[in-house]
Amino acid sequence: MQAIKTQARVPVQIMNPFTQSSRLQYTTNSKSLPSLAIIDDYLSISTPHFDHIPRSDITIDVFKTPMPQQTPQERRALIENLKPFTAISTMRERTPFPASLLQELPNLKFLLCTGTQFETFDLEAAKKLGITVVAAPGKGRTDSKIPESKKGQDIRKGGNHPTTHHTWAMILALARNVAFDDASVKSGGWQTGMAMGLPGKTLGVLGMGRLGASVARAGIIAFGMKVVCWSQSLTQEKADTIAKGLSLPTESEDGSKTFQVVSKDELFQKSDVVSLHYVLSERSKDLVSRRELDMMKRTALLVNTSRGPLISENDLLHAAEEGKIRGIGLDTFEYEPLPADSPWRSQNWGRDGRSKVLVTPHMGYVEEGLMNNWYAETAENVERWLAGKEVLHRLV
Repeated sequence: MQAIKTQARVPVQIMNPFTQSSRLQYTTNSKSLPSLAIIDDYLSISTPHFDHIPRSDITIDVFKTPMPQQTPQERRALIENLKPFTAISTMRERTPFPASLLQELPNLKFLLCTGTQFETFDLEAAKKLGITVVAAPGKGRTDSKIPESKKGQDIRKGGNHPTTHHTWAMILALARNVAFDDASVKSGGWQTGMAMGLPGKTLGVLGMGRLGASVARAGIIAFGMKVVCWSQSLTQEKADTIAKGLSLPTESEDGSKTFQVVSKDELFQKSDVVSLHYVLSERSKDLVSRRELDMMKRTALLVNTSRGPLISENDLLHAAEEGKIRGIGLDTFEYEPLPADSPWRSQNWGRDGRSKVLVTPHMGYVEEGLMNNWYAETAENVERWLAGKEVLHRLV
């Protein structure tokens, strides 16, 4: 843990889930100054953005290790660590803030979020508790002198979003056997199998929001793929409108739709690559289960850079163990970071008839430009809050 302050500190012992060894993290004991906790800064990105804020105005603690709350012990440690702070800077949904947690933080007045989705933050509870909540959209500080052309791009336009890039990195890595050939060469081997060509193949996209649509567009333009798509509210008329908005024709030369809306069953039956870009809710949990997985071609790939619980983990593990599909790429999981004993950490995937499995540690949005823009925006809002100015990007 990195502490940036000069006030007296009270250590609180917690367990580091990566090493299962005891670590010391510090909370502030100052009653005279506002205090800020920057949590879940795994890669130590935040510090330069806050260095210029006078320590005579605020004390700052940076927590670099995850703060799970799956067990009563973990929840108690989380509350104990966060209770002293008047402001908390979060990173996406790494630490959820339901009403039950907010109610245990009586000193909290200012909650700073990042990104554009806030399903794990109880904004209504925050409003009732008098907690101001702000977002960081990812475009950088408003008072920056950087030329507009060099500022962060609008991530609401999906093609600019790092998750779009990561999705294609995973699809290509699976199709071209990148990780598996790399491991083979480094262990003294050579080729592990033939690559899968993408031109003419069918890309199935679940969810045609900005990310799903931009992934679909890349499939058509860069790789010559056909696109089928589905969501519970998607119509062909809407899909045609999306295509037009991405400067694509609504139909190809053979008369087929550019973004062909099909049933969910048809998507899983026809697709050579399935990519998930769906908003997680109670209704969409386990959107993909054994039924859908059994429909897929044995040569197909499945990639999830959206949310882990969209796929039934037990059903997906069964399909992977049985080798029911060629490859699986996962960037998101039901519990993050992955427990040390998670079967997804196995080195045996791709062997003895199992599916090839490529896993990354929720890196879809962890890109240097976006992450630094988020912390820059957060720091600007902290400055405004301390100065009594109107805060930016207010949610509550």
